[in-house]
Amino acid sequence: MVDDNYAVMPDADAFLRHVRFGRDQEELTTRTYAGHVALYLRWCARTGREWRVAAEEFGLFLVWLKFGTKEVTGVDRPTGPGLVLAGPDAEPARQPARIQNVVTGVRQFLLHGITTKTVPSAVMAQLYEVAEDWELPIEARGEGTTGYRMRPRHRVTVPRKKGERATDREIVALFLAARSARDRFIVLLLGRAGLRPGGAAGLRREDMHFMPDSSALGCQKQGSHLHTLRRDNPNGAWAKRQTMAAPGRWKPVDHLVVHAYDQYVLERMALPHGPASDFVLVNLFAAPLGAPMTADAITELLGRLSKRAGLDRSVTPRMLRRAAGSNLGDAGAGLDEISVLLDHARLASSEPYLTPAPDRLRSAVEAVPSPRELGGLR
Repeated sequence: MVDDNYAVMPDADAFLRHVRFGRDQEELTTRTYAGHVALYLRWCARTGREWRVAAEEFGLFLVWLKFGTKEVTGVDRPTGPGLVLAGPDAEPARQPARIQNVVTGVRQFLLHGITTKTVPSAVMAQLYEVAEDWELPIEARGEGTTGYRMRPRHRVTVPRKKGERATDREIVALFLAARSARDRFIVLLLGRAGLRPGGAAGLRREDMHFMPDSSALGCQKQGSHLHTLRRDNPNGAWAKRQTMAAPGRWKPVDHLVVHAYDQYVLERMALPHGPASDFVLVNLFAAPLGAPMTADAITELLGRLSKRAGLDRSVTPRMLRRAAGSNLGDAGAGLDEISVLLDHARLASSEPYLTPAPDRLRSAVEAVPSPRELGGLR
């Protein structure tokens, strides 16, 4: 990381190296942390504060983030003094979730400085306070009746939004609006198998084990399934992090996905540039022909299909993924099964995907017996 004069900032640079190599975080995660730290250091520089001890006025930093325009907090140097002049009913420049993420990243930066002795240890008390653990889940509390924990002093209230899922009608509409077998396969790959666009764009033909028995391929998994492996792909596709316990994730698929893939292979192999690439999803009708599709191209495709289908909203890959998880829940799958099928590291990550369909809610209410029925009355 460099400052406005392109001089290396050693403390920030050391923190980012720790994130990337010490914690083994992804390059994208490291880049996100860099943006958070840059905002904090820019606030300190433009308001005349020493960044090592500015945490005592962290609340003002939150206000600066909330109302500071791009000219004030952006990369370019502002023409004015860089002050935030927010009057009554001023429109916030950042949403609470974004501010919370920045604050969390800055805390990690300052904690790293405390650990490496470049930040005074007294800053810890400016960042955290001692609080009782009564508000934590029972599983997270100690054995005693009352426990204590370190709680961040500065918090941002982030409204919890219910995740939007694509309805079955919308998925069918996207499927019917598709003009090629490849596009129909993409809709089912995301809407039925729940793949992320990065994972779908990174699939290779060798990952598709759509046979009852794949032992001839060296795979002992039974039934039709696919594998999502992390690779250094030329199209920038990036599958979810692999672990030592699960170096290659596999995902069972249903007959609809298998049939759509068969139709796509027939369509693709009939074209001169079809067999050239080992990637599953390639450009069939747009330049560069035969090149692997990108994750952004998949998102753009869904936007075009939404307009062509005449939908009231644009269906995104996340909405299709939520539909896949919600349909699993509607069919009776447990939270642990949904977590594995959607490649979640924690069970709690699967909860936002459990958005019951309205018909399921109605059926649940009507299934409750009335007192007359329980008493044998009619």
